[in-house]
Amino acid sequence: MAEKIEKQGKKEKFDKTEKEKPKGRPEEKKAYYSIVRVMQTDIPGNKNTLTGLTYLKGVSWSISNVVCKLLKLDPKKKVSDLTPQEIESIINFLGNIPPEVPKFLFNRRKDFETGESYHLTGTTLDMKKEFDIRRLKKIRSYRGLRHATGQPTRGQRTKSHFRTKGKKRAVGVQKKKPEPAKKK
Repeated sequence: MAEKIEKQGKKEKFDKTEKEKPKGRPEEKKAYYSIVRVMQTDIPGNKNTLTGLTYLKGVSWSISNVVCKLLKLDPKKKVSDLTPQEIESIINFLGNIPPEVPKFLFNRRKDFETGESYHLTGTTLDMKKEFDIRRLKKIRSYRGLRHATGQPTRGQRTKSHFRTKGKKRAVGVQKKKPEPAKKK
């Protein structure tokens, strides 16, 4: 009996010095967050490679999957665990996509000026998109006019939704201030 009391006393001291851990739960892993910079974009280091590549401008889920398959990268590997050689190979791959990638995955099929199909990423994608919108406005096409007036270009309804595109605009009625009564 004396041994049990003595053990309990030691156990109480031990419990007070160390934090209590809930029973049945595994120990929590320490998360080391880092940011990996790829093609002028910050990617959180705790993301999987498949998910992390979609943070890049112009890289969809399908292109991200193709990158992982053709470069033989583990899609579940964390972005922070990628070696500099793997990151360099991803950048080179996205810079000039090899011909074994199907053309339907490209974001620029049958280009207006050249007629070729290719894939754009980063700021070049933004510039091409802006030039396309300028061209549509210049030739006064229907889509160009819709862009110029700030209306939806793809057939959405305009009765209610399109007004809040971009910034929230308050629409309301203002009352006129009552004028003081004139004295006679």
